[in-house]
Amino acid sequence: MPKSRIRKKDDFTPPPAKQQQNIKLTSGRGWVAPLMLAMFLIGLAWIVVFYVTSGDMPIHSLRNWNIVVGFGFIAAGFVVSTQWK
Repeated sequence: MPKSRIRKKDDFTPPPAKQQQNIKLTSGRGWVAPLMLAMFLIGLAWIVVFYVTSGDMPIHSLRNWNIVVGFGFIAAGFVVSTQWK
């Protein structure tokens, strides 16, 4: 039976060197993290103040809806966090 030809692979030659480009590491969204943390803390403080004052503060006329307002701030913080890179 005849033997098949053995193919020799070409030696590896690296591609020509490219000039390095400066990579900008900042995303330009420096406002996202502080705003996100502020929303979380405002929501948490709203709920804590509501419970500590037995429902008299922050807004007495909202009664138990104050909890919803606090969680709304926290939810807004999560929405803002989606913009963080």
